[in-house]
Amino acid sequence: MWARVGLMGSVALGSTFWFKKNKAEQSPYELKLIQVLFRHGARTPLKSIPDVLEAQWVPELLEAPAHTEIDYTVTDLKGGPRPPAPVEDSYRAKILTGGTYPGQLTTVGMQQLYDLGVKLRKKYIQEEPFLTPSFNPKEVHIRSTNIVRTIESAKCLVAGLFQQKQAGVVSILTDKAEKEVLYPNYHGCKLLKLHMGHRWAQSSTLPDIAADLQSIQSSLGVDPHQHIDFILIRDDMVARETHGLPLPTALEHWRSIIEQRAVDMICHIYEPSKRQNLQMCVGPLFQLLLTNIEDKIQGTTSNPDRKLFLYSVHDTTLMPCLMALGVFDMKWPPYAADITLELYQHRQTNQHYVKVSYIGQDQKIPGCSDVYCPLHEFKAAMAVHALPDDSYHALCNSADDHPKV
Repeated sequence: MWARVGLMGSVALGSTFWFKKNKAEQSPYELKLIQVLFRHGARTPLKSIPDVLEAQWVPELLEAPAHTEIDYTVTDLKGGPRPPAPVEDSYRAKILTGGTYPGQLTTVGMQQLYDLGVKLRKKYIQEEPFLTPSFNPKEVHIRSTNIVRTIESAKCLVAGLFQQKQAGVVSILTDKAEKEVLYPNYHGCKLLKLHMGHRWAQSSTLPDIAADLQSIQSSLGVDPHQHIDFILIRDDMVARETHGLPLPTALEHWRSIIEQRAVDMICHIYEPSKRQNLQMCVGPLFQLLLTNIEDKIQGTTSNPDRKLFLYSVHDTTLMPCLMALGVFDMKWPPYAADITLELYQHRQTNQHYVKVSYIGQDQKIPGCSDVYCPLHEFKAAMAVHALPDDSYHALCNSADDHPKV
């Protein structure tokens, strides 16, 4: 009797597993391509708040965990030598208290990206066997801004995603500074520099922001002539908190206002209500994402086996992307935040769909009839801000026609 119950129980259990497996296989959507834009991990601050309790940013905070190490190389987009890195050089010109440079990826940040890689592994290798379990250069394209923290973040994500298993050296591609499209490029776009410089200076003088800034400087005992703003204060505050370093007690009271005002500033700077501004920020990047999708569908890519594009970027990349997609939640993207675009094909109709998620949450894009957005609707939504290279350069070089912004 017990044997029969045991047998029946195991049969029932087996049928449950079969049903779950079968249900997964019967999803009407078949995954075809993944593109992930992700922010680097926790880092040292870009600047310290002047005149306040110093944090010790010591080299011991930067040690790389053994499980994040892989065999990798950094090249230009064509596989040649890594281009010069003027942005990185500007960080290296300064030293923080404790002896490290501004903007360096820390051990905490390395682990955050490794963990993001593990999450992607669970989703795209274990739950849905889409990617090969070890790194395959034909399947995976990795591109980073030419800054050490994003390059190292890409390396750590790949280590987590493929558990340090690789068929060949991992190439991380990067572009020269003046041609970079993975963040709003003030150096490569004259009109953007003109506009953003003006809006950045203006943002701290807006009445509400200026009043709060004056109050916080007074609370912290910062000299009123010191040039600080809420983005700088937030950056230092979050970096300290993430690494368990001391925080001036006055900041505790101001935490939510600092978060809000930093976002208010960035919204003023990017001015997302003006289409042209977001086109200059993310136009070429949106064009790149659309081209990857189109190449996959048409079979026009030189790498037909490509399944995953990884882009290692910044908070200043993700925010204008979210604004342009119409899903910005008015919160500063945390370290290791990601925007993921998945391309699907319907098994019955063969129609294509795109699904967008942000930090693991599916997003319904305005202009899309569903979370699984029909491709023509997604392309129409992206086309508002996507710009081919020639249109982007024409817009950027029209600075001479805009003497006042």
